[in-house]
Amino acid sequence: MAFQLSGEHEAIRKAVREFAAEEIVPVAREHDESGEYPEELRREAAKYDFVAPNIPEEYGGAGMDKLSTTLVTEELWRADPGIGSAVGSAGFGSDMVIEYGDEWMKEEWLPRIAGGDSASASAISEPAHGSDVAGMETTAEKEGDEWVIDGNKMWITNGSVADVAVVMAKTDPGAGHRGITAFLVPTETDGFVPEKITNKLGIRASDLAEVRLEGVRVPEENVIGEVNQGFYQLMDFFASGRTSVAAQAVGAGQGALDAAREYATEREQFDQPISEFQAIQHKLAEMATNVEAARSLTYRAASAVGDGSDDAVRFASMAKLFASEHAVDVADEALQVFGGAGYVSDHPAERYYRDARITKIYEGTSEIQKNIIADRIL
Repeated sequence: MAFQLSGEHEAIRKAVREFAAEEIVPVAREHDESGEYPEELRREAAKYDFVAPNIPEEYGGAGMDKLSTTLVTEELWRADPGIGSAVGSAGFGSDMVIEYGDEWMKEEWLPRIAGGDSASASAISEPAHGSDVAGMETTAEKEGDEWVIDGNKMWITNGSVADVAVVMAKTDPGAGHRGITAFLVPTETDGFVPEKITNKLGIRASDLAEVRLEGVRVPEENVIGEVNQGFYQLMDFFASGRTSVAAQAVGAGQGALDAAREYATEREQFDQPISEFQAIQHKLAEMATNVEAARSLTYRAASAVGDGSDDAVRFASMAKLFASEHAVDVADEALQVFGGAGYVSDHPAERYYRDARITKIYEGTSEIQKNIIADRIL
């Protein structure tokens, strides 16, 4: 396969990079310190098709391919992972609606998400069930022509700012993963109770919440796809989601490298820039090599996902594992280049250090990725 971006892909990267430099970088520290969700920035990004860019043009989106959306994610996170997450996650769950939702769902919600007027959420994880999706305890019981949903969801991105959520629940509790169904739930529905999580280590501008579902009633028409097929529908998007996290990690790693390289050329010790010391040069060389290797693997995964390749799952897990592990390492080395100055918030090094860490956890931990890779190669 070719590893050279097309002219269109280069144009997308350039446009996102310019937007991020002008709109995100100047306010990144402010949003990190305040934890304020950047709603106005999300709306502004939507004007340039950077919010849920995968949404088809017929529903107001840009209809970008997977490699293009990967570039968007990478550049947003390169500027600032917190705001990058808030903007990049604004369409969480939209893949499920695009692929399996009824036409009315697409017409009602996709234009609002792509236009920046609404954010969406995907409610899967629970307090006792993260990696073990099949073990979820949230239930949905049929009462007449409605479903009544009860349970707790945890670590839900956009949980307190979304207008609509894709909620996964057990409709046949005794059937394990064979009894899970996806529901489209407007967050204004009675019984949908989010509680914002504010004590996060990083990506503080991105909204995160626990969501209590207390007798939430939705019409039977709000089932996405088929009853008891939710787990299998969800599996269709695992490779895409993991590739997106790999892109986040590449962006965070590149951002940390950029900051360290700039600082190394400015900071002087012993009457010369520290970039002239071989110890610093070797650090930067290894950091740059690891970021580039992660980028190449991520782009390969994106291409495989976009092509529907049988290798998509393997490459996506490899990309997420490699990119996330090395993003954390690169951010750590970047902080080391800064020395004491990197340990305080005057510089972005400590922010990238905190922000990169999440990429090893969500969308399947590094340990889960190793299991998947081993299963695919043995």
